[in-house]
Amino acid sequence: MLYSAYQGKNILITGHTGFKGSWLTLWLTELGANVIGYSLDPPTSPSLFEVLNLKERVTH
Repeated sequence: MLYSAYQGKNILITGHTGFKGSWLTLWLTELGANVIGYSLDPPTSPSLFEVLNLKERVTH
């Protein structure tokens, strides 16, 4: 049910490089969504955003 709800949808996430935003980004891309992110640089080094290599999965 969730897969069909997000498959192919464009979703904007603000704060996608933070901890919660990174998990949401990962979850939505796994469901087939096209994620567009807007945020500051990752707050820590290494950040979850970098560890999960989300830069390759998101338009930002």
